[in-house]
Amino acid sequence: MKGGVGKTTVAINIAHYIAEKLNKRVLIIDVDPQFNATQCLMNDDDYIEHLQKGQDTILSVFQNDITTEISTVTGAAKRKSKELSDIHTVNISKNLFLLPGNLNLYQLEMAAGAGRENRLRNFLASKSEEFDFVIIDTPPTPSVWMTSALIASNYYLIAVKPDPLSMTGIDLLKAIVSQRTDNYALTIKCIGIILNMVEDHTIVYKDACSFLTKEKWRKDLVFEKHIPKRTKIAREQTSNRFILDLDDNDAKRALSSIVNELMDRINGKKTK
Repeated sequence: MKGGVGKTTVAINIAHYIAEKLNKRVLIIDVDPQFNATQCLMNDDDYIEHLQKGQDTILSVFQNDITTEISTVTGAAKRKSKELSDIHTVNISKNLFLLPGNLNLYQLEMAAGAGRENRLRNFLASKSEEFDFVIIDTPPTPSVWMTSALIASNYYLIAVKPDPLSMTGIDLLKAIVSQRTDNYALTIKCIGIILNMVEDHTIVYKDACSFLTKEKWRKDLVFEKHIPKRTKIAREQTSNRFILDLDDNDAKRALSSIVNELMDRINGKKTK
């Protein structure tokens, strides 16, 4: 429910670790109109070339009619929806793939069509044999894009910064997801809460831990390890580098522990 908590950092680094260390095929879907995940995974020149060639973005999934797309790269153009099975992803590395984001999602939201929120789920169904895991980077606040991600997913993961504003957003998010779950008859579950940008031994961090342990449902969801606050993590990811690429053993060990715990939770080996 709050920007700036590092959800994109968590999403892309978990995806990269699973692809590199677990040798699984992972697709990242950037459904946030601000397309931060795309900026972390593609450099500006490659992304502009991608758009100029008319290649697929998340916009290709949600267009279910003929629309006028306005782009600072290609100008105004009429675009017709594609068959979902014909939408192609970008190969970032050996096992890591991306469906890039697109600023024009804002335009579609103003003219949402019936059933549009189901198209992401249908797209993933068409690609079910291609990937072992799909990680969707969502916008922080409620929208048709958040709803579409919830509809398409088995689990949702909460990334949170240990500060008072971010902490209070957890309960609100839980209420909003519950509402969507009821409205769309979903079976999605929260797989956990990951603390990000953590400074150990600070009062803010201790207060965050105290808040998280007050309610059993929150305490049970918190991952044992957290991602430490590192300026270079944020700085280097804009240069298309990941935590595994950095000379920071503490951050690497934390990420490894988080992914292993995530896999255990998904496979039902660890329940709290």
